[in-house]
Amino acid sequence: MLRRLILPAAVLLALSTACAATPDAATPAASGVPTVKLGFSAWPGWFPWQVADKKGLFAKNGVKVELKYFDSYTDSLNALATGNIDANSQTLNDTLASVAGGAKETVVLVNDNSTGNDQIIAKEGVKSLADLKGRTVAAEQGTVDHYLLLLALRKAGLSEADVEFQPLPTDAAAAAFVAGRVDAVGVFAPFTTTALKRAGSTTIASSKDFPGAIPDHLVVTADLLGRDPKAVQALVKTWFDTITWIGANRAEAVQIMAERAGVSVADYETYEKGTTIFTLEENRTAFAGELPARAKQISEFLVSSKLVDAAPSLEGLLEPKFVQAVQP
Repeated sequence: MLRRLILPAAVLLALSTACAATPDAATPAASGVPTVKLGFSAWPGWFPWQVADKKGLFAKNGVKVELKYFDSYTDSLNALATGNIDANSQTLNDTLASVAGGAKETVVLVNDNSTGNDQIIAKEGVKSLADLKGRTVAAEQGTVDHYLLLLALRKAGLSEADVEFQPLPTDAAAAAFVAGRVDAVGVFAPFTTTALKRAGSTTIASSKDFPGAIPDHLVVTADLLGRDPKAVQALVKTWFDTITWIGANRAEAVQIMAERAGVSVADYETYEKGTTIFTLEENRTAFAGELPARAKQISEFLVSSKLVDAAPSLEGLLEPKFVQAVQP
């Protein structure tokens, strides 16, 4: 369950093999209707797609969807960048990195903001970010948790040069921390649950400390946007229908999402405050001002931190018409 990778351009444009899971329920649709391949991976703000698939909500909106779950978030990003899927849930950071690498992608929906489910977790005795100086810190290189680490270090007057950075896949980073091989780790839910099993460990920084820094989105290829805007509209409408269904059927929905996440219902419930799902009105407000400003800010940070070589073009990055067209 690797998630939310800010990829270097060379990796992003490389071909990769998509790891698709078989959906829990087939999605019926009229014959002759093109299938939209929609990717997602491990993150609480994206598990509602599993509910949409299981409860037949895509079909109710007239769109035939092949829902593809990726164990590796990296694979989902590469699949979208190379056109092997039509749409994917991914962060704004990753989308900007993809565009910087030459991909043609557009944000059409805000799924959520991370408000605590991305965390820097440290061993006993490391009580603050300043205490990380000279310590070994693991995170997946280029992920938004690497990005969060850089933001947190900067806030503390430090840089990556002040720590011994260990680049590890997110699941391996959490395991290394629990085994005592590193002093701190940057991970996202559900891997936060794993990391916090280390006795005496504590969260010393999280996305809650950096409001709006890690927004998550539905992103589509320029090809899908050009050839089938009705399908894009149906995906966006299905998202809001799904959030409504979850609100009315919470127990069943949480069970579906926890099963997809591979955690207990009790553990899944702890993620609620750390991921803030955006309402339709919040989507419209974000597209009107917050998202363009955030895209520029993140782009500048990615360049200054040398996570990308050059700032991506923001032209065509954001398309608000689909959330604007949804009827409440």
